[in-house]
Amino acid sequence: MIRSWLRRLHWFALVGGLLVVLGCAGLQPQVTRSDDEGRQVPKQLQTRQVIVTLAPASPEHWASITAALAQTYDLPQTGGFPLQSLGVQCMVFRIPQGRSMEDTLRRLAADPRVESVQINQVFQGLGNAHNDPYATLQHGAHDIGADVAHRWATGKGVTVAVVDTGVETEHPDLHESVVRAVNFVEDGAQTFTQDRHGTAVAGVIAARADNAIGIFGIAPEVNIIAVKACWHPTLAARAARCSSWSLAKAVDFTILLGVRVLNLSLAGPSDPLLARLIAKAVEQDMTVVAAVLEEDQTLGFPASLESVIAVCTGDRQGQDRMAGGKHPTPLRAPGSEILTTVPPYTYDFLSGSSLAAAHVSGIAALLLERQPTLSPAQIEAILRTTSQPVQNAGNPTPAALGLVNACNALGQLLDLPACP
Repeated sequence: MIRSWLRRLHWFALVGGLLVVLGCAGLQPQVTRSDDEGRQVPKQLQTRQVIVTLAPASPEHWASITAALAQTYDLPQTGGFPLQSLGVQCMVFRIPQGRSMEDTLRRLAADPRVESVQINQVFQGLGNAHNDPYATLQHGAHDIGADVAHRWATGKGVTVAVVDTGVETEHPDLHESVVRAVNFVEDGAQTFTQDRHGTAVAGVIAARADNAIGIFGIAPEVNIIAVKACWHPTLAARAARCSSWSLAKAVDFTILLGVRVLNLSLAGPSDPLLARLIAKAVEQDMTVVAAVLEEDQTLGFPASLESVIAVCTGDRQGQDRMAGGKHPTPLRAPGSEILTTVPPYTYDFLSGSSLAAAHVSGIAALLLERQPTLSPAQIEAILRTTSQPVQNAGNPTPAALGLVNACNALGQLLDLPACP
């Protein structure tokens, strides 16, 4: 269900970078402290500092006032600088540990020698949330607010089973995420790590973030169980095939293992045995996410099951593979030109509801990290009520389509402020 576009990226390619030069020749910042990782912290970024401005005067007068303030309030001076456009002098003092910041600020503000006083505040750049070099190319993750949602959850401690083809377990962006690999296809072990479809799905869900490699997943700290129940007829084939036999064994395995999320990026005819197994999985509070069969405007199976979270491809511009179909109920998630992991050790832009389903499985893992007692029905309700409406110019008559939003979903669960 994944269709590759003609663009391809290798993991060792250089997308680009910015060299930021701080300071000038001959002006070296003084460094006197270290952060939690042992790195030196510039004096300008150290904590518990206050900036006091002194009204326009002579340098001698400023020096006299500074010395008097330091003595009066017993404050070590850590720096000073003029602001020529305002005609004032700024003096920086550090408030010792154990002393009230608020009380010291209040006393300084009331001193007639002080023009103004404030905390030396910290700001942050608004670049990418992650240092993964291809992060800027991940429109799907950004469209659903996953990068923002990672402030509150990353899927840590949650297990997601990807029942699919095999997965390249040693891919640089996946080797820390895949904690177990199981094969249910005869002779499938031989090609397990060469399989493209499962590797792509796993990458959307769980590519490690902030490792300075490739991309980041929707839930970059989940534990992935790679379960091979499908196979590519040839290594070059895009489509994968599964059977009732292999899928039943795979789903049964995930139930016995007790995983929290089951991703089924596949579709086929209605299957009674699989329906029984999926009902059992949901009964045990496993959230089952399935891709919609979009080509003929039908859901396909298992997405057609009421207990399954069905997902089709959609985006912020309202492009929707299911628009005008008989089933307006699937969740919409990014599935067009999604950059993800593929073997060998590389990345590709792929499309299809398989990837849309993977986005939703990732969000489910984020929610379960923060509230493990959530039921599948509760997770789906949160996803539906927090979907972000988009304009669908091609089919304006039905209710507005909504794109799932990880940030909104976590915001509702944790009662957080509105997402940016």
